[in-house]
Amino acid sequence: MSSPVNHTTFTIVRDLPGSPRHAFRFWSEPELKRRWNDCHTDWTVLESGFDFREGGSEVSLWRMPEGQTLGVRTHYFGVVPAKRIVYAYEMSLDAASVSTSLVTVEFAPGPKGTTMTFTEQAAFLDGSDPRARQIGTNDGFDRLVAVIEQENAVQH
Repeated sequence: MSSPVNHTTFTIVRDLPGSPRHAFRFWSEPELKRRWNDCHTDWTVLESGFDFREGGSEVSLWRMPEGQTLGVRTHYFGVVPAKRIVYAYEMSLDAASVSTSLVTVEFAPGPKGTTMTFTEQAAFLDGSDPRARQIGTNDGFDRLVAVIEQENAVQH
């Protein structure tokens, strides 16, 4: 018997230092994205690919310390530099689909440089609690802000 599908939609708004063009770089340049998005240093990378463009894709596959594999496959539908990213991604655990999401990230001038608005519409196929995704995404954006601030300090 399969688990019921749990749906959620959430929006996170963050003020980021620097211009929208600068903030966009932390999503579009592989090394900058890795610095805030790779949060589990004890995981082994089994596969990694990054083709950030409209029609492009991203793939990540890790082995966790307990032996399970976690995969993320992303397809970019819309990329407007310094303005918007629209993508869908699937997360899998040991090759079984856990969730599928549609995400829109918008960048606009804001009081601290850039206001980033992130909206995710997700279907959790394993019956898991959608609140964990929002908490994890917020944690990721804490790292994003810290990495942008570090990068800005190095450049000045």
